[in-house]
Amino acid sequence: METENNLPVLNSEEIRVLGTLIEKCKTTPDYYPMTLNSLTAACNQKTSRKPVTQYDEETIVMALDSLRKMGFTSTATGGTSRSVKYKHNFTLVYQLTSAELSVIALLFLRGPQTVGELNTNSARLYEFESLEEVILVLDKLSHADTPFVKQLPKRHGQKEARFTHLFGEPIEFEEEDLPEEPARKNVNELEARLSIVESELASVKESLAKLMKELMG
Repeated sequence: METENNLPVLNSEEIRVLGTLIEKCKTTPDYYPMTLNSLTAACNQKTSRKPVTQYDEETIVMALDSLRKMGFTSTATGGTSRSVKYKHNFTLVYQLTSAELSVIALLFLRGPQTVGELNTNSARLYEFESLEEVILVLDKLSHADTPFVKQLPKRHGQKEARFTHLFGEPIEFEEEDLPEEPARKNVNELEARLSIVESELASVKESLAKLMKELMG
């Protein structure tokens, strides 16, 4: 199955596995390619992941198998270790620069992010010189013959736009799913409290009027 941009549609497990292999290839080259055990632990690590997962090895193997059929992963042979190890072939399928690859890996592992978040989170994968460089990379990835990322519509209260990859089902935001704006929420609470106060005040005035009438009578 492919997206409208002719990219394969990956599920959440496949995205996590592929993103993790891309990340570890850059950040821990001494331990790459990765064993099944180390890959599972890396997929489930509690830092630099959103959401945090608890995938078992069977889930990882299934994801690796489907990614292999798409040409995104393969096993590594040779060396002194007898353990089967896995590596990504993402850059063999798509000719991307290190900067472009780091952005896609971050979007795979952390979900939609702003330009500033991508710049901050990319330090171990690629050292961007400025926010402008991040913007240029996003623009290139967004307007390539086969776009890899897109800008998401802003949610209520958001100042900066976020970007997401296009290897999964498009993220659509329903109005009822959006968080209520803090200012609107505060106004609603104040209006409710004011209504209660007005009601209590009216009751006090009515009681006071009756009391005054009895005293005057």
